[in-house]
Amino acid sequence: MATYGELPGELGTERLRLRRWVGADAAEYRGLWLERDPRAVRRVDAEGRPTVEEIRGWLVENPLAAAPGLGLLPIERRDTGEFIGYCGLTVGQASFEEPEIAYELARRAHGQGYATEAARAVVEAAARTGRRRLWATVREWNAESFRVLEKLGFERSGRVTADAERGDSIWMTRELEQG
Repeated sequence: MATYGELPGELGTERLRLRRWVGADAAEYRGLWLERDPRAVRRVDAEGRPTVEEIRGWLVENPLAAAPGLGLLPIERRDTGEFIGYCGLTVGQASFEEPEIAYELARRAHGQGYATEAARAVVEAAARTGRRRLWATVREWNAESFRVLEKLGFERSGRVTADAERGDSIWMTRELEQG
């Protein structure tokens, strides 16, 4: 099995900083769950779970933090320090060798190119880990994510995971250039 370099715990772009999680991110991260489309898999349930305290526990234990070769990193605006979402690599429905790129932004940050900017930094970092391909799974109804991925050079793979309740997941892929 090949070995891969680590995804850095911090990435920077002109307008954004992707960094490690801290407990103070819990309320903002839960806010993303509250905004999610009703068809999304993970949402805040009718009992209000996960709570901010539950999420803070996850963040302190660091399951979302950058692990060797993987990790979801919070995105903040450089000019204000405002938390606007997250982006990174995860096994998700893919594999450690060919991970999925994942991102989610608060609605207030939509339409400003932040997702593309953050995801581009993650794609470039993924190439530096020695990986040769990335995947993304996008619900068929998520036009905004399709636009972001297409800007980054992802193409439809022809693979679809059917889900009549939440919408089919379209598998997209991108070959990485080795530097």
